[in-house]
Amino acid sequence: MGKRIAVFASGNGSNAENLITYFDKSESGRVVLVLTNKADAGVIDRVEKMGILCKVFANDQWKTGEAILKALHEEDIDFIVLAGFLLRIPLNLLHAYPHHIVNIHPALLPKFGGKGMYGDRVHQAVIDAGETHTGITIHYIDEHYDEGSIIFQAECPVYPTDTSSDVAERVHQLEYRYYPDVVEQLLYKV
Repeated sequence: MGKRIAVFASGNGSNAENLITYFDKSESGRVVLVLTNKADAGVIDRVEKMGILCKVFANDQWKTGEAILKALHEEDIDFIVLAGFLLRIPLNLLHAYPHHIVNIHPALLPKFGGKGMYGDRVHQAVIDAGETHTGITIHYIDEHYDEGSIIFQAECPVYPTDTSSDVAERVHQLEYRYYPDVVEQLLYKV
């Protein structure tokens, strides 16, 4: 079965679903657990329909990380993938999973990163800055938002007539294409 993967997600879960589908056909790993901080997140219905265990933890539980760490240990998790997860990862998780937690950011870091920079906020900031290209960054997690070591980047164009939705569509296509492949490569190293 390979490595046991947990996905952390706060939103509708399209990247989580893409990862689950990809690793259903892979020998390197399998998504066995999804954790979220929002009881109304779309990811819950999406992954439960796929037969994946999903647990919700309140924001205060994420601050200490104790309950999250217990859930990860109960499922023998080897690797953690953030997919639209909006909270800071607590230090005890970083210590328990050094270089085993990755995130995808919808811009070319170090530009347009940091607390509060997610989703359409990032895409609009890219447009407002007059950028001619944007993309994705896959990086390790550290104690700061979007500052961990960069693993991979891919670019796409930004056109003068683009809306944030136009940019989001192109960026999502990069996410769906590259994130599972990069995660799989990392699994062979852990």
